[in-house]
Amino acid sequence: MSKEAYYEVFKEISYGLYLVTSIMDDRMNGQIVNTVLQVTASPPQFAVIINRNNLTHEYISKSSVFGVSILSQDAPLTFIGLFGFRSGRDVDKLSQVNWVKGVTGSPLVTDYSIGIMEVRVNTRTDVGTHTIFVGEIADARALGTGRPMTYEYYHMHLKGKTAKNAPTFNPSSKSSN
Repeated sequence: MSKEAYYEVFKEISYGLYLVTSIMDDRMNGQIVNTVLQVTASPPQFAVIINRNNLTHEYISKSSVFGVSILSQDAPLTFIGLFGFRSGRDVDKLSQVNWVKGVTGSPLVTDYSIGIMEVRVNTRTDVGTHTIFVGEIADARALGTGRPMTYEYYHMHLKGKTAKNAPTFNPSSKSSN
């Protein structure tokens, strides 16, 4: 089977769209991801998968904490673009949005979020281009109602693209560029 055939199958896997944040010293950053998942119920543990080239990866690696904002379908493409296609090395993303400081110190973006949570990392797994960070929930709270943004909604309704550092990036796809 060709790589293109694999990608056709891969794009059928369901994902959400989340904003993952972290802090290192007094600097903060965040990025859009589609890979946040609950790993266990007791104790409640979550995982996030981050590209090793991303600034957020560096922050999570050094601080061992991350925040997650569960995005609603109301999030506009400009908001997603700020966190999905701009580097924190070039732009202070958090200066352009509303956020609160969590119990771990991680910033938690409240704009277009229906829920936020913080995680203290206890396990890291190197998977080549990405690292899987797994940890226990430090805090979580609902912010309102709404429908969570899915990756399918992002692509179908917002006509969003896939960032080159995303695990789902297909270099030959028109919707990735």
